[in-house]
Amino acid sequence: MFWLLFVTFLAAAMAAGATGTLFQPGAWYESINKPTWVPPNWAFPVVWTTLYVSMSIAAARVGVLQGVGFALALWALQIALNTLWTPVFFGLQDPAKGMIIVSLMWVAVAATMVAFFRHDLIAGLLFVPYLAWVTVAGALNLAVLRMN
Repeated sequence: MFWLLFVTFLAAAMAAGATGTLFQPGAWYESINKPTWVPPNWAFPVVWTTLYVSMSIAAARVGVLQGVGFALALWALQIALNTLWTPVFFGLQDPAKGMIIVSLMWVAVAATMVAFFRHDLIAGLLFVPYLAWVTVAGALNLAVLRMN
């Protein structure tokens, strides 16, 4: 059952990640002002792929347990917000709306992490790097908003 859940959650996460191929940064992103600490472009797909695998393992670990409906609902919420950010920030080229979404995503990721910790220590720990990265993404979104 774990592997079936893992593949299901990974498919959902990769679907979220696919928005990155549909709404690429492009010329608009290259032309705007960004902070000096912005990660290199190659880091984004590497980090996100690793995070999608980790969050899918975490969800599958929790998914095999009883009484985890709310924790998995939080997982669904955070991946929905994750899916929404890229088309808004890059597609609509709207850092202000992107900031709202990434802020909501940060809260959803943090809530998911706490809920996962309550059910499975490893699942909670697997969400720690994700929360750290969403924190960086939020700070970058805010910097772009302020600088442009």
